[in-house]
Amino acid sequence: MFLLQLLVFMPVVLFLVLLLVLFLVLYLVLVQHKSWTPVPAGIKQPGKLRMLQLSYFVVVTGAFLLERVGVGHHITLMRWYFNNVERLMKNLTPTQDGKVLRVSDVTFDGVPVRVYEPRGGEERGLKRGLLYLHGGGWTYGSAKEGSCDAHNRTTADQLHAVVVSVEYGLYPEVQFPRQYLDCLAAAKHFLSPEVLAKYGVDPCRVGVSGDSAGGNLAAAVAQEISGDDNTSVKFSAQALIYPALQAVDFNTPSYRRNQDVLMLSRSLMVDFWLQYLGQDRSFKDHFLSNRHQAAVSPQLRARADWTALLPPRYKEGHQFFPPRDRTPSEGLGVPGLQDVRAAPLLASSEVLARCPRAYVVTCEYDVLRDDGLMYAQRLKDAGVAVTADHYEDGFHGCFSLTLVPFRFDLGVKTFRRYVRWLHDNL
Repeated sequence: MFLLQLLVFMPVVLFLVLLLVLFLVLYLVLVQHKSWTPVPAGIKQPGKLRMLQLSYFVVVTGAFLLERVGVGHHITLMRWYFNNVERLMKNLTPTQDGKVLRVSDVTFDGVPVRVYEPRGGEERGLKRGLLYLHGGGWTYGSAKEGSCDAHNRTTADQLHAVVVSVEYGLYPEVQFPRQYLDCLAAAKHFLSPEVLAKYGVDPCRVGVSGDSAGGNLAAAVAQEISGDDNTSVKFSAQALIYPALQAVDFNTPSYRRNQDVLMLSRSLMVDFWLQYLGQDRSFKDHFLSNRHQAAVSPQLRARADWTALLPPRYKEGHQFFPPRDRTPSEGLGVPGLQDVRAAPLLASSEVLARCPRAYVVTCEYDVLRDDGLMYAQRLKDAGVAVTADHYEDGFHGCFSLTLVPFRFDLGVKTFRRYVRWLHDNL
């Protein structure tokens, strides 16, 4: 009898629980909304950006609440939600159909990938090739959903290119160097002469690209491939969209100026690095205050020295603050801090000199602005041809915002210029 009564009242109980959760979320949204920093005046379509941030906050708050009641890990819940929302947004935005492209989900050396092949056009000769690595803080994102899928379809069609999008492992299931090794394995498989011949790709016109954490992985893979004597085919171009390239200095001018700007805060970026490098969150304050720099050799710190690498206009009004502590904190041992596979900005000039021509996108209102600017300068100093594309009204994530309902004019422009550069340089 008790079980029967429980079953009868279960829907009511679930409804009340959901109602309570919704009430708490709305309450937290109102509280958070009052404390939000204003959208920088230079950002266009600020209302739409605020709506995007509001929806993100609701999802994050709900995921943490569900985690507390035992539904699942907040990251897993958020990833499930984001992937489904991106799938819906992609379905609302027209993309190339099966008559234009052949899309297949396969594995390259055991790593899941999605391959986009243009149909027909044999009279145009061999195709371009592009390896794409999605962003998401090494934690979120998918090679098969949302703007990543939509962009790769458009790129494959407009450039008559075979695009390979890599579904590399994500945190918390894996940590560094797994994400990097997945991407490297897929890259080497794609670059093998047999695979290039199978897909009809010109071995002299293969590039690698990625946004944010994907830009980090693209830069690291490009460095490794360029110096690998066992890989006969090299990348001829790399396109890095607001890449995260170092975890040595979280007090660069862009980290300080944009620490609370929407989409990617300084605190969240530090969280992503801690997760990626497998570091305990108790050391977050050490990273925010740069006390962790004591664990990095002076030689490597110099390769991320914004006082020497940034153009004067980006240094104006900012002062360099050395870390307060000169000795590493007990228990703070992060090999990834000095590993160029995790932090490509720290690579030597000799390694950089072998890298392919580069396209580096940076945004004014982005904590990662200075990472990209410093890397572009170091590549130039090493003799690499670099196209630096800086958006004065740009913010982190804008490259991906091309789908309804969060379609930004800036996102459309950024993606178009990216495709144009690939057209002219790949």
